[in-house]
Amino acid sequence: MEERELEQRLKSLEDLQRRILACNLCPRLREFDVRVGLNPPRRFRGQAYWSRPVPSLGDPLAPIVVVGMAPAPHGGNRTGRMFTGDQSGNNFFRALYEAGLANKPVSVSRDDGLRVCNVYITAVLHCAPPDNRPLPQEVANCSRYLEEEVRLLPNARVFVALGRLAFDVLTRMLGVRCEFRHGLECGLPDGRWLIASYHPSPRNVNTGTLTIEGLRRVFERAKELAGVSGGCR
Repeated sequence: MEERELEQRLKSLEDLQRRILACNLCPRLREFDVRVGLNPPRRFRGQAYWSRPVPSLGDPLAPIVVVGMAPAPHGGNRTGRMFTGDQSGNNFFRALYEAGLANKPVSVSRDDGLRVCNVYITAVLHCAPPDNRPLPQEVANCSRYLEEEVRLLPNARVFVALGRLAFDVLTRMLGVRCEFRHGLECGLPDGRWLIASYHPSPRNVNTGTLTIEGLRRVFERAKELAGVSGGCR
């Protein structure tokens, strides 16, 4: 890729994040996220909620792209950073850290010093949906941003889908036919890869459907397929 094209892609990704932050395509989600911030549970009272679309996180030059479903109402919607401030995020970053893709095993706020290496983290939706159940039109509205990211990320080699929704959206977007199961490795016609994983939700981890070790192995396999060595410390 020529330097001029790379610069243009990176500028386009920056512009995309600005458009995500200003997005109002889904009034139900915007109203919900603001309402949650105005009526927080006792443990978060006194905290200022982000209550806006949550931008993507990580290195736009990374070879590994992790795609979740959406920010959590009291996680990313509160802190303003993907997978930050709730138990799903703790499970996620523990596995990412153990795989050498993050410098810390927990993520509590935007200014906690967390860094990720060789990975770009995004989601199908950038706003928190009520009961974790977005409407089909809301998925369609927001997944247009993901489609643009996938097209613009210059070095993306391996996509990791966390959960069925992210997997279904990515398979349609990438034009492949694969059946969802944890640990599935789906080769793409252009030589890239899609890996499926259960979502690191408290329910999945508490029931043993997914373990931190199992998620760590997914990330380690993503590193192998992407040609990434070393750790992030």
